Amino acid sequence: MEKINIAIIGCGNISNVHTSSYQKNHLVNIAAACDINEERAKEYCRKYNIPAYYTDHKELLKDKNIDAVSVCTWNNSHAEIAIDALYAGKHVLCEKPLAISYDKALLMEKAQHETGKLLMVGFVRRFGRNARLLKEFVDNGFMGDIYYAKTGCLRRNGNPTGWFSDISKSGGGPLIDLGVHMIDLCRYVMGKPKAVTVFGATNNSLGPQLDVKMVDRYSPVDKGTLSDVEDFAKAMIRFENGAILSVEVSFSLHIKEDQIYCEVYGTKAGATIEPNLEIISNINGYNVDVTPKYTKESNFFNQIFEEEINHFVDCIINKTECLNPVEDGVELMRILGAIYESARTGKEVQLN
Repeated sequence: MEKINIAIIGCGNISNVHTSSYQKNHLVNIAAACDINEERAKEYCRKYNIPAYYTDHKELLKDKNIDAVSVCTWNNSHAEIAIDALYAGKHVLCEKPLAISYDKALLMEKAQHETGKLLMVGFVRRFGRNARLLKEFVDNGFMGDIYYAKTGCLRRNGNPTGWFSDISKSGGGPLIDLGVHMIDLCRYVMGKPKAVTVFGATNNSLGPQLDVKMVDRYSPVDKGTLSDVEDFAKAMIRFENGAILSVEVSFSLHIKEDQIYCEVYGTKAGATIEPNLEIISNINGYNVDVTPKYTKESNFFNQIFEEEINHFVDCIINKTECLNPVEDGVELMRILGAIYESARTGKEVQLN
């Protein structure tokens, strides 16, 4: 089978798992990379043996031999680059969040529909074995009707700084960076219900805590000390089927250690997805742990990205139904925008 030609747009940290995953797929040839920093683009191409580099995505998109692109840039450029790529006849895998606003996400959806090309959202946690297994249980009715879920990703000292904490580039702090994953994971397992009301609150009191000593933190390739995003967010989301979701996220919070959790509760069973899969139910009047045995990923982060990339390639070549369609990214931006609006006004937001 003839290989498809992929280009990487944005050569920051997250692009490395895209590129390494593509290189493991025998149906892919990485034809080019692009970054606004020319030296970074050159070094990236040397590192991965990529034949061509660009500093302007519009110039890259003129190459008719390129079939698809991964958009791994700052959040504020996702919409422009993805829309340009779609109208240039390319398929697009866009890192989360889909955009920095609901309005921009709608424009991306419009471009996808008008061009007929694939626009897949980088909701990578859907590809974890824990999420896939639980989704199968939910879809088969084992959990009953899911009426409550709660999730959180709390970091004690986890503000990456750089573009992550510059609202003009990121669109927000932990809510749009971490919350997008956690909300999507819960909503996906729940059957993707539509949100009808949102109440949210944010706080920006701690900032990046740059004076904390001897603590490692994730850091982007572009450094910086500006932090004008929230460092904590809390929200309650009510869905059209009556289910509710509670979510909390932080970059900075005075807690003993970082936490990640994701739990869903139904009329027949309850389950924890993160940090470990557990399913609890009642059988013959007894509370029973019914967690199935399965082999966990030996390297969760890398393997879920490989699954995501392989699915994107499969969708392009075999027209397989996309697990992460653009519509799901649009709905997440609708929810995130409503949380930020509620935090700003102090009032519950009604969603149409």
